[in-house]
Amino acid sequence: MDIATSKPQAAWDARGIAFAVAVIALALIPWFTGSVFHFHIAIMICLGAMAAAGLGTIAWVGQLSLAHGAFVGIGAYSCVLMVMRLGVPFVVGLPLAALVTGAIAYVIGTPLLRLRGVYFVLITFALNELFRLVMLEFPSVSGGSSGIAAIPKISLFGLVLRDQQSVYVFTLAMLALVMAFVWSIRRGPLGRRFAAVEENLELAEASGIPTARTQNTAFVIGSAIAGFTGAIMAHYIGFISPESFGFQLSVSYVIILVTGGRLALAGPLVGAIFLTPLPEFLRSAQEYQHIIYGVVLIVVLRFLPEGLAGLPKRLAGKGRSQS
Repeated sequence: MDIATSKPQAAWDARGIAFAVAVIALALIPWFTGSVFHFHIAIMICLGAMAAAGLGTIAWVGQLSLAHGAFVGIGAYSCVLMVMRLGVPFVVGLPLAALVTGAIAYVIGTPLLRLRGVYFVLITFALNELFRLVMLEFPSVSGGSSGIAAIPKISLFGLVLRDQQSVYVFTLAMLALVMAFVWSIRRGPLGRRFAAVEENLELAEASGIPTARTQNTAFVIGSAIAGFTGAIMAHYIGFISPESFGFQLSVSYVIILVTGGRLALAGPLVGAIFLTPLPEFLRSAQEYQHIIYGVVLIVVLRFLPEGLAGLPKRLAGKGRSQS
């Protein structure tokens, strides 16, 4: 019995080690090439993976939010306004932006999470558009359609990260922090509650799990991670406007999550690694980008329902069945 159970565990350990080695090798590519462009792509992969990890937290309780781009925008504007108008240091504004975003998500989520399925998806779509329109109507806060430019660079205790190499190290560290936080949730009692609600909402409710509170907790955590990502993104890019956080941004995070693996811990990272560089390879066929994205998504949903993160497990299962 011990021998039988140890083989799958050993296979999982081997796949985990191989995945970690592959991720480390990919993370080192910008330093091998020395290309500023490669550093930029790597930074955007980190930001995309962080935001998708927040969306994945919401997906763990069986909900799909199309307002994720709006919460990224709330975090971006919160941090930028605190730094530029209140003189708050970035290292203080960054966690505060996540807290502000989480608080707004709590206020919004408490009544809205009574809606389920397609109704929740539709209302989050409306929220994303509402955020964009409201910010356009208050140019004194958002800069209107002109946005806010000349945003200060990321600064850590007086050390300004002026070059992309140092920004990449910082975003890589923040990605590791977010993934470790998400992993700790999944491994703990809260993660087990999330899984129970996602698997069977009615059964979880009958078992005494407060499903509404559990879903709201996931929504707050996922949105706070989105706000955290938005704050870093704003200070890296140096410009934000309401149009930066439209519906298309939310859809891109959904595609990253679904392609990587909706319920897989590594899904956001795998999806971001695969999809973030894709537009750069498709520059010569820019008018077909959305079509190609759609084809990729259909292929993944049809042949890899667990996403790209589930591909090694699927191949290992086929290998065992053939042997």
